[in-house]
Amino acid sequence: MIVTSGGEAIGSVSGGCVEGALYDLGQEVLADGTPQFETYGVSDDDAFSVGLTCGGILDVFVERVDREAWPELPGIVRSVEAEEPVAVATIVASPGGDGLGRHLVVRPDSVEGSLGTERLDETVAADARGLLASGTTGFLRYGPEGERLGDGLDIFVASMAPPPRMYIFGAIDFSAALCRVGKALGFRVTVCDAREIFATPRRFPDADEVVVDWPHRWLSGQPVDQRTVICVLTHDPKFDVPALEVALRTDAGYVGAMGSRRTHEDRLRRLKEAGMTDEEIGRLRSPIGLDLGARTPEETAISIAAEIIQERWGGSGSRLAETSGPIHPGAPR
Repeated sequence: MIVTSGGEAIGSVSGGCVEGALYDLGQEVLADGTPQFETYGVSDDDAFSVGLTCGGILDVFVERVDREAWPELPGIVRSVEAEEPVAVATIVASPGGDGLGRHLVVRPDSVEGSLGTERLDETVAADARGLLASGTTGFLRYGPEGERLGDGLDIFVASMAPPPRMYIFGAIDFSAALCRVGKALGFRVTVCDAREIFATPRRFPDADEVVVDWPHRWLSGQPVDQRTVICVLTHDPKFDVPALEVALRTDAGYVGAMGSRRTHEDRLRRLKEAGMTDEEIGRLRSPIGLDLGARTPEETAISIAAEIIQERWGGSGSRLAETSGPIHPGAPR
């Protein structure tokens, strides 16, 4: 949420629960330049005043953005526009308020700015690069001097990584539906099929890229990281087995393959005959998707997307009404 010196508010943090209070706080920070870290929640005394009536807890860090406080901002903007990964580490809480609001801009091969000491910069940069590699945003906590096992120094790392990649193999109707869902989830989607007559941009208008090539050959030359999703939807062994041989030996966070139970068993046999280990084969999600009773390509795409989300965040896949405890277990604070 942005609060301007002209009195304008842009964006939202909580959907309306605390925006009024944050607007006033933003005006204070604009006036005196001192960053503030506030926590909003529900108490018996003021559940309907400034707190969150939904029962949640919200931590908000408010800082002034100007040329003096953010000299690194133009470079961050250029990195984002060029789809180059960049993370910003900000001190949001510290003993005595020392260094509050200091930034360290972390890129895969460089840093910019400082959090106060060389030791702290090196420690945070190493940890922030781990978050950046997985596209994760969250808190890092250290001791007053940057000790990893300490407490009292809270640093928030905002990861601005390029969109994660979704590679879909098979130019079929199910792929077209998955393209639409993949784009809604924020993926950069590529469809690849060796059959030129089927792999056309007109059939897949939602894809960022449509490639005519043998899937295994094309995949061998592509970037793959922990955020990459690979969906093999051809259910034709001459296409999907070679593609899976390559896919299951990459760092992809999710590899799934479409097919019936019979197709699945035949696929496992072929993969074993190709020399793949049980550990490699164990990474395969097949038949692809969660059991939602899906029938249409669109329903199947949602089933696949549900499994991708479950794999990413570790959900149970059960109905929330049948579970207990936090809806988002392990979420920072």
